[in-house]
Amino acid sequence: MKLLLLGNQARAMSNFWSVLIARAVADGHEVVCAVPPLQPSDAPVWEAALTGLGARLVHYPLDRKGLNPFHDINTILALRRLIQAERPDRLFTYTIKPVLYGAYAAALAGTPARAHRTLMIAGLGYAFEADSPAKRMLRRITGKLYRLAFALSGTVYFQNRDDRKLFERRSIIPPSIEVRMCRGTGVDVERFAPAPLPPLPPDGPAVFLFVGRLLEAKGLRELCRAASLLKERNAPVVIRILGPAETGLGAVPLEEITALRDNGIIEYLGETTDVRPFIAQAHALVLPSWREGTPCSLMEGMSMGRAVVAADAPGSREVVHHGDNGLLVPLRDPEALADAMATLAGDPERLRLMGQAGRRLALEEFDAQTVAAGLLAGMNLEGGEAAR
Repeated sequence: MKLLLLGNQARAMSNFWSVLIARAVADGHEVVCAVPPLQPSDAPVWEAALTGLGARLVHYPLDRKGLNPFHDINTILALRRLIQAERPDRLFTYTIKPVLYGAYAAALAGTPARAHRTLMIAGLGYAFEADSPAKRMLRRITGKLYRLAFALSGTVYFQNRDDRKLFERRSIIPPSIEVRMCRGTGVDVERFAPAPLPPLPPDGPAVFLFVGRLLEAKGLRELCRAASLLKERNAPVVIRILGPAETGLGAVPLEEITALRDNGIIEYLGETTDVRPFIAQAHALVLPSWREGTPCSLMEGMSMGRAVVAADAPGSREVVHHGDNGLLVPLRDPEALADAMATLAGDPERLRLMGQAGRRLALEEFDAQTVAAGLLAGMNLEGGEAAR
């Protein structure tokens, strides 16, 4: 069969869906990956990684963060032409605009059949991250758009219970769609193998690594404030930030981060195509995000044997078992975040035990092979010829 995988970035698709793509190809299916064209600042390695898995790559126009309806209509029409040309047997979409516009375009194209259109809610985005009059209005509009996309699709996967409850509470989910749960994209537990912990205080500082885009909704400003508090206390803690700069709604200006770096508050590492060496050099992962689908950076850190510190928020609370594999702190509370990191920095044995617990959890619940098998089986694609 032909599977059309629709996403908003080659980088994210190659990072998070490579196991599913490779498994589908190994089962004899044709996989077509549809993403927007690379921007000048993007690394071609991400597209090369997708084709290296045996997938075929196609492009469509997408303004990931813009709110211009004419641009979005152009995206829907381009996707309809793409779907009509490809005529996939199965359509799998994730992230907000591909989910919405992919569903509309498939309905306009008349293929694949509604029952074979699968949506993945991988996070709710800007409108659901905080409260303001503008965001409340945007939430109402987005809710109506989701309701229509769901009515045009066969199955929707939620990555966490909070998002599902929110959609149920807002009456967004129609009775016609099948609702399932999924552990996000999972984590490749072989690729993200355990790594020895670096030296801890007093032999060196405890290193906490943030991996993510430079967005306020990732809790970046709370993290930077916590870093300032730790600096004032002369705590043996280093905060490292790894991730690409962002522009548009909700972005934290790169200049703000580099100013903190220049003042010795944080270390900014830029971006990378491989996070594993940076995780190996850290003692724990930190993510004070306001809301996640399922936080991949935390799962990757857990798989490599690292403790995690996160805000007690949707998505993050699904993977952090407080006191077992990490610590949860109140949302948007820099003082509590600083206290949690200082606590772990002063307890090397606890850091080690939490890292071991995280690795066990990754193996038991977040293995990308298990997640991919479940998704392919849900689309009746698992097992190649047998799935026909």
